[in-house]
Amino acid sequence: MNRIENLRKIALDRVNIKDELLYKFCKSYGKSEDAMDYRKYAEAFDFAFSTLTPNIYDGELIVGEIINGLNASEKEEWETVYKPIAENRFRRIMVGQDSHMAIDYELLLSKGVRGIVAQIDEYMKTCRREQLDFYSAARTCLLAVIKHSENYSALAERLAEQESDETRKEELLKIAEICKKVPAEPAESFYEAVQSVHFVTYCVSIDPVSIYHQQFQLGHPDRYLYPYYKNDIEKGVLTKERAQLLLDCLGIQINMRVPNGLSSGYMVGGRDENGKLVENELTEMLMQVVDDIRLVYPAVGLCYTEGMPDSYLKKACEILSHGRSHPAIFNDDVISKGLQGYGVSESESHNYIHSTCVEITPCASSNVWVASEYTNMVQLLLDTMTREYDSFEDHYAALFERIDEDIKRNFEVQNGYRKRRAENNINPLLSCFVNDCLERGTDVEKGGARYNWIMPSYVGMANLVDSLYALKKVVYDDKKYTVCQLKEILDKNFEGNEPLRLYLLNDLPKYGNDLDEIDRYFEKFTSHIISECRKYTAIHSAGNIIPSVFCWEMHERFGKKTGATPDGRLAGFPLGDGSGPCQGRELNGPTASILSSTKWKHYELIGGVAVNMKFAKSMLGDNSLSIMQSLIKTYIERGGFEIQINVTDKEILEKARENPEQYRDLVVRIGGYSDYFTRLSPQMQAEVILRTEHTI
Repeated sequence: MNRIENLRKIALDRVNIKDELLYKFCKSYGKSEDAMDYRKYAEAFDFAFSTLTPNIYDGELIVGEIINGLNASEKEEWETVYKPIAENRFRRIMVGQDSHMAIDYELLLSKGVRGIVAQIDEYMKTCRREQLDFYSAARTCLLAVIKHSENYSALAERLAEQESDETRKEELLKIAEICKKVPAEPAESFYEAVQSVHFVTYCVSIDPVSIYHQQFQLGHPDRYLYPYYKNDIEKGVLTKERAQLLLDCLGIQINMRVPNGLSSGYMVGGRDENGKLVENELTEMLMQVVDDIRLVYPAVGLCYTEGMPDSYLKKACEILSHGRSHPAIFNDDVISKGLQGYGVSESESHNYIHSTCVEITPCASSNVWVASEYTNMVQLLLDTMTREYDSFEDHYAALFERIDEDIKRNFEVQNGYRKRRAENNINPLLSCFVNDCLERGTDVEKGGARYNWIMPSYVGMANLVDSLYALKKVVYDDKKYTVCQLKEILDKNFEGNEPLRLYLLNDLPKYGNDLDEIDRYFEKFTSHIISECRKYTAIHSAGNIIPSVFCWEMHERFGKKTGATPDGRLAGFPLGDGSGPCQGRELNGPTASILSSTKWKHYELIGGVAVNMKFAKSMLGDNSLSIMQSLIKTYIERGGFEIQINVTDKEILEKARENPEQYRDLVVRIGGYSDYFTRLSPQMQAEVILRTEHTI
């Protein structure tokens, strides 16, 4: 049996359905749609998790995934009675963000769930009366997780009794043994640690109030798993090959847990809380998972830092050269500097996660709302093109006023959402694994987390820069058109003016070609946005509205709604895919593109910076990997935040577009996250194909 191949096929076809959990929770909680009550929540959570159907696929070694275990009558009752209640309840909290974080895995592995229950018991002895309900609910939820794990243990024992294959029978009995122990107790072996990490992540991911699936990250497993790995290897009870298999199974479970179109994974490398380089066997093995399972997850980030041996970057580039979309390369020194600039201690600044795509949140301490919300930057420019201005400088100033108004409005909206969530929602289980919720006796939804920042993201920056330069050229320098005349042409999508469109698109300089005259605008915009965001303070926070310039898939969503733009882009086409140049516009090679993308400060944009590069797979030669490494190092040395690389061929992408069934597992990098190419919209597929394909 090819275990990994069979499991990856299940993951490719799997559809995550939370109906059983939601049904059981709602049936126990009742029909009230008022703000969540801790006592009723805890009782409903306990009932749902205690009775939730466990599932173990053939060949699994790491277990814990939700399935729809409702019978026919329960399905009907869910659809007709309780689903409307769940949807109405969810509407009260369907604002802001969640799960863009990593929980406290060190606490979980060292204490176990029962150890955390014991901590809560101590807090309850001296807490204020109003904190008792929170602590009691948290305690009940933790014990419910243990019951759910014990149900997995019982299922594994039943399956073992029915199993004729002795090898699989032994595996099932081992699963039963481990699920009976962890996550209830501290992990003592590598296998136990991996199972405990997955199981609790799976449990916090299936929030019974949220209809949607969540995408928690696994932090830095080459740090917290390494002591268990090292100990088991030294004792002779674990081989490297067995450990790799367990990590591969963990990677597949991320795909079982998180639907595609989102992002979930972990980071490796970087520095620990003492500033020491993290470099061990697990660092490479956790990257190898990407190559072994060849699925959209895990989204792996290599935290590259000064002094890191070249072998780790080489390993990452080798995996990328196989056509994988991960690892992405993050600049650990730049990110740590940025976090410290926003008040994070030096030791904690090394413990962060790319919360889904490239948004940085501190591990174990975060209720940060990333990408809240996205702003269409080129639309702001179009909004200013409704009248004439005395000069380009006046028009430029009007654009900055429009940006400032948008920042202020977005802040007010998001802060209002924070208050709404705090008034209507609770999450006692998650609160147990987020500093400083238990210490404060305060739910994560009500301000208990150490960090409660808001991170707005500014999309289409390259389009804005290119469009502003084009506007300056044809309206203010050459005076070929007035502002309103050009806007009228744009409103008609260049109909009857194709020569003008081609001139704007092909003849004017573009961001990404190491041309200071245009690249400088990117720096001006980012510096202004950073400065303006610092004026605002988020609820539950000591300040910190932290901007980003990545897009997830919003460049397509915004592009669909955005008319033609002065850079020659047609109406409806996706905007630029991140912080680098727009699709197909870097004409002077990858080095020039990198130089343009690093002429502005990245470290204050902790909300996320994503620079995409695409290399032709068919043109890779003997020296290509070393050239790729050199380009990445240049980007890092110049202060680049994150770079992500696609190694593929236009021909393959075209074939996948024509015959999607033959390329179901073809993964490509989008705007900070990865997705299956054949599941993208036609517009997004065209955008990916159009990206400049460099040869190295």
